[in-house]
Amino acid sequence: MIGIYFSGTGNTKYCLEKFVALYDRNIEITPLLSFCVLHTLPQKVTYHKDIIFAYPIYYSNLPKIVRDFICENSDVWKGKRIFIIATMGLFSGDGAGVSARLFKRYGAQVWGGLHLKMPDCICDVKALKRTPVQNKQIVIQTEERIKSVVCNLKNGTPTKDGLGFLCHIAGFWGQRLWFYRKTQEYSDKIQIDTDACIKCGKCAVVCPMNNLSLSEDKMIADGRCTLCYRCVNQCSKKAITILGEQVIFQHSVSDFH
Repeated sequence: MIGIYFSGTGNTKYCLEKFVALYDRNIEITPLLSFCVLHTLPQKVTYHKDIIFAYPIYYSNLPKIVRDFICENSDVWKGKRIFIIATMGLFSGDGAGVSARLFKRYGAQVWGGLHLKMPDCICDVKALKRTPVQNKQIVIQTEERIKSVVCNLKNGTPTKDGLGFLCHIAGFWGQRLWFYRKTQEYSDKIQIDTDACIKCGKCAVVCPMNNLSLSEDKMIADGRCTLCYRCVNQCSKKAITILGEQVIFQHSVSDFH
């Protein structure tokens, strides 16, 4: 069995690690990054029958990097058994279902889905912001839910979050219909405050899409942002924004456990 995840600010990585630690510590965990998408990860998938696939949900939809990985490697999913973990800030509807429908189209069997609420990581928008105490409580509740789900899974009763028809309707009408364009293509909305930026290059290093680079003594974006917010959260000068105009707070799941 292999665990595959995409995680912008660490929420999904944290959840998958907790899940695997309780379910089977021998499971190999591999991040979905640009290099892996192009080279090693599809080959790894071919050697495993069972897969745990984890990702965050954006506007009740898949991050573009995740959708591309699934679709561009459609031939590797046939005959696989996949358990899906989807993390969210508030609501996802069919968070697990959006990838499940793709996996099934490519011949995989989806045997379970799990939705996990985590602290919001969109740090330049005031909506959904909670206090550190509230965020810590969210993480505690999520850890307890993971324990319960793993126990049920070991007993042969996997949870089915986000996989039903009503979940599909909720995800579509709740968010996807109104915000589909935000995740349909890679975004060119990154803004870099050139006065605040110190050109340290950290954002370029952490970006999973190789979207940021230093050119002519300034950081530039290449229009391939997958909205993961990794650069915004890790910029020491709070010089980067995407959806909002000002960084309100920076997020790390380690702050809440």
